[in-house]
Amino acid sequence: MSLNELDYSGAVLNKDDPVLRTDGLKKAFGGLVATDDVTLEVERGSITGLIGPNGAGKSTLFNLVSGFYDLDDGQVFVNDEEVTDAPPHEVSRAGLVRTFQTPRRLEGMTVREAMLVGPRPQVGESVLSLFTSPSSVTEEESFNIDRAIDLLERFEIDHLIDQPSTELSGGQLKLVELARAITTDPDVLLLDEPVAGVNPTLANDIKRFIKELNDEGQTFCIIEHDMSFIMDLADPIIVLDQGRVLMEGTPDEVRNDPRVIEAYLGGGE
Repeated sequence: MSLNELDYSGAVLNKDDPVLRTDGLKKAFGGLVATDDVTLEVERGSITGLIGPNGAGKSTLFNLVSGFYDLDDGQVFVNDEEVTDAPPHEVSRAGLVRTFQTPRRLEGMTVREAMLVGPRPQVGESVLSLFTSPSSVTEEESFNIDRAIDLLERFEIDHLIDQPSTELSGGQLKLVELARAITTDPDVLLLDEPVAGVNPTLANDIKRFIKELNDEGQTFCIIEHDMSFIMDLADPIIVLDQGRVLMEGTPDEVRNDPRVIEAYLGGGE
């Protein structure tokens, strides 16, 4: 059976409370179609996995829904608010935040300072507030600093708080980026390969942190190539292939679906 003959049954729709919805997303780069009519939903409170062969369109999809790429066609909704083609900061304010496969190093900042970049628009960002409501600015800053310290302690990296962010290892950067994303109070957090390049011990720690946050109500959508990691963590799992949604199901359904086996063994883009 060739890839072109696969039955693309698509994602499960009409969920009870989707926090993220996409409708017919399309994106091409020249003659290469990266995302082809992607329609899916991420249920609030879930850990939804997003898998597929290399080049299946997973990171492109994240870039589209988070506002880093412009759509050729389709719509994106966060909390039923349309954010189609909105810039990343507006998508974030609507409730969707994402991390990157390779965390960005914030030049000239310590970990403490990098953490304080995260929270959504703050009172102190307005020059006027510094004069009209200085106590509110101070109170908010104190709250954000305390929360940043609490999160760094939770992720067991509080000893790095005064380290320059440029001196952190890749795994440490991933933890800081995850902690900083949580400070924004996202309704849905998109993680792009959170354990790529990290050692097994740290990967298990990251899995534990995600499960704990999810138990507290945090919604995740996660791209990951480590199958044992994502199969043990996510439910449901959405499978992309050649820029399209091949299927969605439980880990067992995905693991045993012949279309998924064919997509992975037969290659991708």
